[in-house]
Amino acid sequence: MYLINLDYIKPLDAVEEHLDAHIAFLEKYYQTGNFICSGRKNPRVGGIILCKFSSEAELRLALVEDPFFKNKIANFDIIEFSPTKFAAGFEQFM
Repeated sequence: MYLINLDYIKPLDAVEEHLDAHIAFLEKYYQTGNFICSGRKNPRVGGIILCKFSSEAELRLALVEDPFFKNKIANFDIIEFSPTKFAAGFEQFM
């Protein structure tokens, strides 16, 4: 499982310009079952995506499709982790 930490490196005007395309990217990977949850940071300086891919290489192939990546809107930090404790119902995402 992976946590992607996005930090905006361009002003919010640039973020807004590419937001619809970024949401379409997110939706694609929700439909494939790779993305589990995502959202904005508070304050709005970036976002977080919780996801599952078979490998970091597969995840990186997906990320190059993100308009925020393509247009250098954000830096992307990838953190791999193995959940060992979780709330009931979360096992469906494992």
